[in-house]
Amino acid sequence: MNHSPPLIEDEPAAEKGAPPAIRIALKVVPGSRKDEVAGLLGTRLKVKVAAPPEDGKANKAVCRVLAEHLGVSPRAVSIIAGHTSAEKIARVEGLTARDASSLLPL
Repeated sequence: MNHSPPLIEDEPAAEKGAPPAIRIALKVVPGSRKDEVAGLLGTRLKVKVAAPPEDGKANKAVCRVLAEHLGVSPRAVSIIAGHTSAEKIARVEGLTARDASSLLPL
């Protein structure tokens, strides 16, 4: 039985008044010809990056590409699961799931 995470979900606020944050399920393709958000692949957002999958270079590139696409600071984006896997979960601060859905090619 496959328990895929939702594509985009609001993260519960850790404390009252905390800024919104979301989690996005990703399929990352490192070593691509260009950096891009390539749309959906099953229940994940496909992100292609030119960076190689070594020393965290691809993860940093994914954070940068998502930040640019979503209009947030690169510091607002982090990989929270799947650091050495093609399937990752990214956390983005400052957006709701509704905000992100309107900004991504879903």
